[in-house]
Amino acid sequence: MDAQGHEAFREFVENRSSALLKTAVLLSGGDRHAAEDLLQNALIKAAGRWRRIDEPEAYVRQILYRQQVSRWRLKWRRRELTVAEPPETTDGAAAGADASSATELRVLMRGALARLTARQRTVLVLRYFEDLPEADVARILGCSVGTVRSTTHRSLAKLRALSPELALLGPADAEQDPSRDFSPVEVRP
Repeated sequence: MDAQGHEAFREFVENRSSALLKTAVLLSGGDRHAAEDLLQNALIKAAGRWRRIDEPEAYVRQILYRQQVSRWRLKWRRRELTVAEPPETTDGAAAGADASSATELRVLMRGALARLTARQRTVLVLRYFEDLPEADVARILGCSVGTVRSTTHRSLAKLRALSPELALLGPADAEQDPSRDFSPVEVRP
């Protein structure tokens, strides 16, 4: 890579790595270390082809999705899950309670996503966090639109069963909390 390409790649990483890391964290079920590895591997692959890439962010995201698909297809998948416990709530001031409930919600959502299979988690991240249409998700994952629909349906049902307290959230709750760093998954009772 020449100096100009190196500088352009460095700027891309500097400007977009936090957004890409959020996607990687969701894809890896909240495991930040696995997400960092996933993103680092995607950036390494992109660096090798940097001069030939027209849309760098789309290219890196595609690598992230495909790497995640490859991970769930491996037979020797890791069976152990690390899940953070939600913080204890206190009867503090309203501002403290709002911040605490937002943190508790993030931990609850990440914990629930971590208990889904990698395939289920990936479909939900692509559909609701990335806001991609079913056809695009099917193309990225190399499956049919019907598979995306059924996987989404089963994933949401499992998410509801794993964390019934998410059903208490309404659209107003999601709009009132701007500190959330991911889109809410549609959960109905």
